[in-house]
Amino acid sequence: MQSDNGRVMKPKTNYAGDLYTPNGYDACQTPAYAVDPLLPYIPERWLIWEPASGEDMMVEAFYDAGRKVVSSDIITGKNFFKWQPKKWNCQITNPPYSIKYDWLERSYALGKPFALLLPVETLGAKTAQLMFDKHGIEIILLDKRVNFKMPNKGWDGSGAQFPVAWFTWKFKLGAQIVFAQITPDK
Repeated sequence: MQSDNGRVMKPKTNYAGDLYTPNGYDACQTPAYAVDPLLPYIPERWLIWEPASGEDMMVEAFYDAGRKVVSSDIITGKNFFKWQPKKWNCQITNPPYSIKYDWLERSYALGKPFALLLPVETLGAKTAQLMFDKHGIEIILLDKRVNFKMPNKGWDGSGAQFPVAWFTWKFKLGAQIVFAQITPDK
């Protein structure tokens, strides 16, 4: 299958209107501490949309920080590619990695600030680079790997075997790259 931008894509079972069951890295759950580096850059008045909320761990982290959030997920019938809340100011999520470029493209198309927790390797991908060059990007690099709740392993696994970063747009970080520390929960 070939996309509009000419790249060859693998068939996806988790796109648009397809019935989807999260698998592999698409089903990782993000611990609350991963959102800490973003908090200083989110105006308190903003309504956050978390469109891949899964088990709502990030949603709860935002609530704990006193933020307003609307959550959705394809597993509850709200498909990011077809639905958006009536009111929201920014999108913050850890999207399914198997469709990260499609997610990134839609995020830019929506025209509102976003922060996507993506593998650092995304920066080296031509598909992403073309979008970053066209629209811009700011990145928050984390000093440690995030220990995701892994499918079929829970917290017992070793978490992610790859580094991730927050890829942001219109968050006004003040620099193209920001270095942040995270403190995994004890």
